[in-house]
Amino acid sequence: MNYELIAERTGLKEKYVRQVVDLLQDGATVPFISRYRKEATGGMTDVEVAQVAAELDNVNELEHRKEFILNTIEGQGKLTPELRKRIEECWDETTLEDIYLPYKQKRRTRAQVAREAGLEPFAEAILKQSYTPLKQLAAKTLDGFEGSFEDALQGAKDIIAERVSEDERARQTLRTTFTIHAQIQSKVIKGKDAEGQNYRDYFDWQEPLKRCSSHRLLAMRRGEAEGILRVSICVDDEPAMERIARQFVRGNSESSQVVREAVEDGYKRLLEPSISNEFGTSSKQKADEEAIRIFVRNLEQLLMASPLGQKRVMGIDPGFRTGCKVVCLDAEGNLLHHDVIFPHPPRAERVKAMLTVQNLVEKYGVQAISIGNGTAGRETEDFVRHLDLPDNVEIYSVSEDGASIYSASEIGREEFPNEDVTVRGAVSIGRRLMDPLAELVKIDPSSIGVGQYQKDVNQTALRKSLEETVVACVNRVGVNLNTAS
Repeated sequence: MNYELIAERTGLKEKYVRQVVDLLQDGATVPFISRYRKEATGGMTDVEVAQVAAELDNVNELEHRKEFILNTIEGQGKLTPELRKRIEECWDETTLEDIYLPYKQKRRTRAQVAREAGLEPFAEAILKQSYTPLKQLAAKTLDGFEGSFEDALQGAKDIIAERVSEDERARQTLRTTFTIHAQIQSKVIKGKDAEGQNYRDYFDWQEPLKRCSSHRLLAMRRGEAEGILRVSICVDDEPAMERIARQFVRGNSESSQVVREAVEDGYKRLLEPSISNEFGTSSKQKADEEAIRIFVRNLEQLLMASPLGQKRVMGIDPGFRTGCKVVCLDAEGNLLHHDVIFPHPPRAERVKAMLTVQNLVEKYGVQAISIGNGTAGRETEDFVRHLDLPDNVEIYSVSEDGASIYSASEIGREEFPNEDVTVRGAVSIGRRLMDPLAELVKIDPSSIGVGQYQKDVNQTALRKSLEETVVACVNRVGVNLNTAS
């Protein structure tokens, strides 16, 4: 295990990183380590322990990838001691993939066809860029090739172009150019103007990739996924291509001109699309990570919201056509009564609804009213605030995200097997005012509604981060044994 690398990436002391890694590998969780093993962590916070855990996962993935690459190249009979050493000592994922690229199994390329035709010696001779005429080089190096000289020359160019595209130095040079100069461009697909009005800001958009915020990038990628936008990441090709050419072209011989043409082809057809895709993937990953950090912060604020405590609560799940579902809960959150009122159009039975709410408040000694903030939420809150209620009754608007998920979930059915899903949803709205954490932990965290682009980010990474946040919040607060929550 590379403890030094994890310490370097996290900025934490190697001594404590080593001990945290050992605890994690023994099955200890992040909350347990940060709370009960402070002597081993040097007083690390739960955030720092989580960073170590994340880097441990990254290092393990890299080690598995290196093992796969070594086995693959060895199976090809091409693993030299020097190559093995380079792979074993490499701890950068991008560099590792560059090392592996020439040995990677890929579809049959033009260069492979040319090599199979015996044109590699001709390509090697051209790469030396001597002043020997090309036809003389061909005569010396082509043995048994049945095609024309032009075919042989094109095949040699294909081999050189692929070599350029797989060259580590060339790839790193172009990466540097992309890092500094890359632009992200977004254009509307012809004929999609009318249906894509939600994305009109990006119909003709361009900005430096390094300055593109996560929410703009995710918006463009969503428009691309919906078939409205065409998004690309690019640089000015001429200077970028010239930087690559300087690494391969020497002199001004006939062979040098062929190498230059091959470099241009390799750049346009292979290298630039590859690096552009790489930056597209990495920029999306960075945008995902930034968005997930925001989602995690939003979820934490929801979970750690101050509980109202043990008070008798009325929960209202608002609605227009189907009415507002009303439940009355005791101080422990047990369901005492449920009803439906229709204060809004189309039925607009406001007087009847008013009397129902006032009678229920009096009958069950309601101390607070929790109103969902979804459809008809503002209208229902306005209706309730104008009722003649005791002064001690407090009125709150609460997020109802996930209430419908809970109402149809297995845990919802277990708690209220004889009640309709609408009743269960209203109960959830009432309970999350009493104790947000105790109620929200019953719901898939990705269903709680923690951000605008929640569906556009990496769902595996999002779920993992949100679940870790729930665990951290529960560990911070503790568990009430009296209510098993």
